[in-house]
Amino acid sequence: MNTITRWEPFRGLSTLQEQMTRLIEDTFLRGRTDQSALSTWAPAVDIYETEHELVVKADLPDVNEKDLDVRIENNVLTIRGERKFENQVSEDNYLRVERTYGSFSRSFSLANTVNTDAIKAEYRNGVLTVTIPKREEAKPKQVKVSVTAAGK
Repeated sequence: MNTITRWEPFRGLSTLQEQMTRLIEDTFLRGRTDQSALSTWAPAVDIYETEHELVVKADLPDVNEKDLDVRIENNVLTIRGERKFENQVSEDNYLRVERTYGSFSRSFSLANTVNTDAIKAEYRNGVLTVTIPKREEAKPKQVKVSVTAAGK
């Protein structure tokens, strides 16, 4: 006697997903034995320009201010630092580690229109804000236009 079985094309996908999740957790999370196994990271950065300045904002949660280095060389802004793995909790007690730790470095080329001598950096609530004013000659200038009637 033949049995009719309903065909479900996506039935095996959930099993495959569970197997892949287990493989990744076993390989990357439970296999960590020291801090050198922790991957490097690149913090998210927003860059915007106003009429008078260029502003760079970097998300750096849990980065100590003393572990930050901000510098400009040859019109390249470089932000370096390190987010250290917390040793207060034993690694065996972690159930999941999704945040990345370690050293980072981000570099950005700057236009010649900025005044690199007047750079300011502020670190508050896990956000580094670097403000670089524009040179006076690069700031927009408004010119008054006088209108005269044609033929007069």
